[in-house]
Order: sequence, then C-alpha cells, then structure tokens
Amino acid sequence: MNHIVLFEPEIPQNTGNIMRTCVATDTILHLIKPLGFEIDDRRLKRSGVNYIDKLTYYVYENFQEFLEKNEGGEYYFFTRYGHVPHTSFDYSNTNGGNLYFIFGKESTGLPKEILKDYLDHCMRIPMTSNVRALNLSNCCAIVIYEALRQQNYNDLYRDEPHKGKDYLEKE
Repeated sequence: MNHIVLFEPEIPQNTGNIMRTCVATDTILHLIKPLGFEIDDRRLKRSGVNYIDKLTYYVYENFQEFLEKNEGGEYYFFTRYGHVPHTSFDYSNTNGGNLYFIFGKESTGLPKEILKDYLDHCMRIPMTSNVRALNLSNCCAIVIYEALRQQNYNDLYRDEPHKGKDYLEKE
C-alpha cells in the first residue's frame, strides 16, 4: 500500500490538492501536527473538492507517534538536500508491504534531526538551479505516480469510468 506523509503541512490548499490526489490513487494520507490549518478549513475543502469523504487519513501529534503507529514498511524522505533522484528506487515489489513517502512542511522541509537517521532513503526530484523547490502538492503527485507506474498502476482505471471507454470515438 502507498502512503503519503505530510510533516507539519502549513498551506490548506496544498493539503487539499494532496487529499484529492490520494483519493484518485487509492493512497493513504498521514498528517503530522502541528497543522497550519484546521481539517474543516474551507480552503482545504475547496481544494479537495467533494472527494475528502472518500479519503483515508490519519493525524498524529508528532513524528514519533507516526513511527510508533506505522512500524514496518519502507520510508522514503523527500528533501532538496537529497542526492538520489526519486526514480532511483524500486517501488514495484511491495508484497503487501507499505511504502511511506514523507514530505516536509512548505517553508522549511523536513528537519535534519529526522533525515540524519535515513540518509540512504533521502531523495530529491531533479530540477534546475533556478528553483529552490517545487510546490508540495506537485511533488506528491510526481512521486506517487512514479510509484504507481512501477506497480503497473495497481487497480486504477485506465479508461474513464463514467462516460464509457469509447467516449472519444462516439459522435
């Protein structure tokens, strides 16, 4: 199972977009406090549209509580200081295990105190030197779809399920 973990997210619109991505990809979301918003924030709901009720998510008081409640699985940390591209890891063979993709808060990222214990799983999404970092919700989407690509998209629909497979062919 794939999981996105947000460490102290600050911007409700980003988290709302990530919630929508999680629903679209059957990914579980984990939020680590403090949050820069309330879960019922209208900006969060507007970004998540009407999909939030279909989302599986958990909220934790701190990173330690997250670790205690989610033992096992593989942890992957995203930081602009990572040296390995996110595409360098093999996410394909989950064997029923859990993959946790962990992202830091928008203003400062993940603390060095957390990263130092996981240096071999710190990665970076490659980009030019003109940009310090991409938007958090974009990063989450890039990473989860890379994992899903390697997993052959699991049970996700490959055709639009509402208007029919032959929608483009119809007049």
